[in-house]
Amino acid sequence: MKQVLIFAGTTEGRRLSEELCAAAVPVTACVATEYGETLLPRGEGITRLAGRLDEGKMEALMGEGDFSCVVDATHPYAAEVSENIREAAGRTGLSYLRLLREDVKAEPSDRVFFVGSVREAVAFLSEREGRILASTGSKELSEYTALPDHKSRVFARVLSTEESVRLAGSLGFAGRNLICMQGPFSEELNYATMKEYGISWLVTKASGRAGGFEEKLRAAGRAGAGVVVVGRPEEAAGLSFSQVKKQVLALYGRKEKKKRRVTLVSLGPGAESLLTEEARRAFEGCDLIVGAGRMVESLGRFGKPSFSSYREEEIVSFLEEHGEYLRPVVAFSGDLGFYSGAKRLLPLLGERGFETICLPGVSSLIYLAARAGKPWDHAKFMSIHGRSENLIRAVRENKQVYTLLGGAGSVEALCRELLDYDLSQVRLTVGEDLSYETERITSGRPAEMLGRSFGALAAALLENPNGGQEPVTHGIFDGEFIRGEVPMTKLEVRSVSLSRLGLKKDSVVYDVGAGTGSVSVEAALQASEGRVYAIERKKEAAELIRENRRKFAVPNLEVVEGPAPEALLSLPAPTHAFIGGSAGNLKEIVRILLEKNPKVRVVINAIALETVAEAAALWKEFPVENVSVSQVMAARGRQLGGYELMTGMNPVYVISFSGKGGQ
Repeated sequence: MKQVLIFAGTTEGRRLSEELCAAAVPVTACVATEYGETLLPRGEGITRLAGRLDEGKMEALMGEGDFSCVVDATHPYAAEVSENIREAAGRTGLSYLRLLREDVKAEPSDRVFFVGSVREAVAFLSEREGRILASTGSKELSEYTALPDHKSRVFARVLSTEESVRLAGSLGFAGRNLICMQGPFSEELNYATMKEYGISWLVTKASGRAGGFEEKLRAAGRAGAGVVVVGRPEEAAGLSFSQVKKQVLALYGRKEKKKRRVTLVSLGPGAESLLTEEARRAFEGCDLIVGAGRMVESLGRFGKPSFSSYREEEIVSFLEEHGEYLRPVVAFSGDLGFYSGAKRLLPLLGERGFETICLPGVSSLIYLAARAGKPWDHAKFMSIHGRSENLIRAVRENKQVYTLLGGAGSVEALCRELLDYDLSQVRLTVGEDLSYETERITSGRPAEMLGRSFGALAAALLENPNGGQEPVTHGIFDGEFIRGEVPMTKLEVRSVSLSRLGLKKDSVVYDVGAGTGSVSVEAALQASEGRVYAIERKKEAAELIRENRRKFAVPNLEVVEGPAPEALLSLPAPTHAFIGGSAGNLKEIVRILLEKNPKVRVVINAIALETVAEAAALWKEFPVENVSVSQVMAARGRQLGGYELMTGMNPVYVISFSGKGGQ
């Protein structure tokens, strides 16, 4: 019987080889290295060939072998190899099928930058500071040596092959700066790597979903690292994985097997008594239980085979490799729809051809509400378990906040934070080991809860009698701020400036020359899910900003002491920037803002005409648009004797513009 020749150096190529063999279609799978050969499936229906082939050797192989068609499942960046395969197939008269890797669309942003090559990525990073994780492979690792400090600054992640290690070592990448691993990598592993090595920049290729591109982007976002993406080369037309498989099976008169169904089951808080009847039937009727270790252990009473894992890619790979399990169940704590791993697992299962069904359960927070006898129809729901959330702001804005806590010590840390931000009036109700025999529910004020011992499995209700009473628009009266002798942007000018900024909930804001922090505070209130950096060179002013941060309960405001523009260099790219003071460095400050984010929104306050002239020169030199200049002239009333007199304030120019985004 004729064989299918597959150039199988990718995850998709190995998977196609395995699935065709399972359908009794004979396969010859070619890979470039001996290491790649070890990753290929084994069995009677597959012939494995290892070694790099030029166009002539490819043509000879195709001409001498007995093949029905050629499948090109090489890497999307291996453009020359793909062209050689296509040309060789054409000359030998074999049908050529190009398997295109599913792309993951990512748009340029304040932290994601696209370049055309690794060399361009290195040039981009030569003008920026911070450690680099190079995940573009060993073949182009030499490009990074253009960085003078590459031996200490660049951390190279390459395959754990002798060839890759030898090449990396010859270029000066060794010891701690050489990471040898086989991908694709999970989000958690990417995140752990970036945090461990203090990575500021990730360089990656747009390797698609199968190559773990989404996981890299999410991990970089969590780690606060910028991403430089080397764009894919243009590819000729091709087919998806399912289309290639369908065409090949049709050549051999085979039909695709019916999709396997995976059931995702919510366990609720944990006790068996809270399992729904539908969930119980799913466990009784399944032939495999998958889930995190403690959950699989608790479900041992059903007497089913099990696989312990909470990593989505690992779970899908196991299910693909073990087709003997026809009715698998994946267990999740709480409810699938509330901060659950099911959010990432469901699309992966769909992409790999599985059908899914989801069974709901009782969330731990809903259980706590019932135990506490509290309604939750107007409550805010959150989780700080393994997540960074602005819980303090949520407590200020709501009378009730329910949250999953972050493990051991989280109750103590939460109580201290509430007291630091003058929220001593908040009442906490903490539920531990909910639904188990060891369940305990404790209530009290933060000061009363300090020093008590709480378990790691906990949820909390925070009740703030004063919640939601703050104004919903900007415009805090000047007298509310802690002042000292430091200059402050007055209410009238601040309101216009903030309107011009046009902040969003998740904006990243620079306040350059922050003074008392009045703009920083109001920006942090508006961008409650984002981050505000108050840049201030005077120590007295920096301390005042910290006091105002505490008073207005905005933990998403970070004080950065130092002069601009130097203090801006190590910060994440901004979406918005307010410049209240530049100390004569306005041009350089704006230059750095546009380099960090070519689409940044900038608002400048100017009193002196010299500053206005300096600002007017900016849009002639830099690529900006939506330029607007206003002069704000306000007067405030004051009583003198029996009269109300108006006292004029200094006129202020409010200048705003946006970057054109590299146009």
